[in-house]
Amino acid sequence: MKLFNGMTVENNELAISGVTVSELRRKYGTPLYVYDENMLENQCDTFISNFKSEKFKTEVLYASKAFSCLEVLRMANRAGLGVDVVSLGEIHTAYKAGYDMSKAYFHGNNKTREELKYAIEVGLGTIVIDNDYEYEMINDLAKESKKTVDVLLRINTGIDAHTHEYIKTAKDDSKFGYSVYDETIFDLIADINGQSNLNFLGFHSHIGSQIFEKSSFYEAAKVVMEFSRRVEEELRLTIKVLNLGGGFGVYYTDEDKPFELGEFLQEYIKVIETESENFGLELEKVVIEPGRSLTCNAGSTLYTVGGVKKTFAGREYIFVDGGMADNPRYALYKAKYEAALANKINADENTVYTVAGKCCESGDMLVMDTKLPKAEQGDLLIVPSTGAYNYSMSSNYNRLPKLPVVFVKDGTSRLVIKGETLEDLIRQDI
Repeated sequence: MKLFNGMTVENNELAISGVTVSELRRKYGTPLYVYDENMLENQCDTFISNFKSEKFKTEVLYASKAFSCLEVLRMANRAGLGVDVVSLGEIHTAYKAGYDMSKAYFHGNNKTREELKYAIEVGLGTIVIDNDYEYEMINDLAKESKKTVDVLLRINTGIDAHTHEYIKTAKDDSKFGYSVYDETIFDLIADINGQSNLNFLGFHSHIGSQIFEKSSFYEAAKVVMEFSRRVEEELRLTIKVLNLGGGFGVYYTDEDKPFELGEFLQEYIKVIETESENFGLELEKVVIEPGRSLTCNAGSTLYTVGGVKKTFAGREYIFVDGGMADNPRYALYKAKYEAALANKINADENTVYTVAGKCCESGDMLVMDTKLPKAEQGDLLIVPSTGAYNYSMSSNYNRLPKLPVVFVKDGTSRLVIKGETLEDLIRQDI
């Protein structure tokens, strides 16, 4: 297992930012989500420090769907990040976290009237229009509220990023946005731009997630700017803002080869500056929205080993006290993870195990065929890189309570989300 910055070994035991795994289990129990707060803060700083230009303003949004809670949003807000929200719940969480809602952007392909009305009421800064049905609702609500609403239009570049089929978002048949190759888009843009209660600023584009090829981002930026220039020429308007999305790949296993983030961001800015000049654009602001790349590697999930079993077919299992309810990504994507016995971190890895969860599903697997030391009941097993799309996609399947979340920093730990109780599970039942 790769040890990330902040992970150390003390007497054959893993510690995260100075807090040992045994101390975490003693204080909070397992299963448990653990985040290295220093790593979260450093990732925020990497984006803010390197995505900068002297030719236009830049803004980094935290794509909160990766992991949304009051404390992580407070941290992102303190760091100077805006926020990307996609639902009523995410808007409300950002609002209650004290976010400057003028720095919030509302995405999604099927925003409801209730969501849009609430967004306008709390002063949410920019709404991204996905389709003409949404456009009509936003326009009606803006008129009713007697407010002017800043809007972007989501466009689809057709860039086929090399990633999992379920997380590609820019193909020509994607559910998101309007294709830049659909000529009817010009009538829609002209109509939006002509509304007195809507302030049309520009475009949003996002090509997918967990992308390792820099060229995919560069090509997409070029297509967006080429299209922007065409719009300016045909409709005689000015494109002021471009939101180029996120999707920057991260490490899960040694099969993943993420680029060095700071270096990439500086190159990315240069590409955007060059292409905007080539197409004669006078951009006021360029926005990106990282989510996974901010939180994924900062988070780990800590489990206690229960049973250890060898099947008749020869497969050896480690059973842990969590599973697909706290990490559904293997069941959804066959996502690959690393693992370690965190209380035997330096021991010889001489046995091939499959790590399985406790849910009543044959597909409840966490890690397939991984070499670990000989496992025993009571060992602590850690799965790193679970800081994105794990808590946010978790469920109560098999009536399992959702896990607590702990932040660790410089030898101290603090609870930021309480674990659910049995009474929490039945609170909404009638």
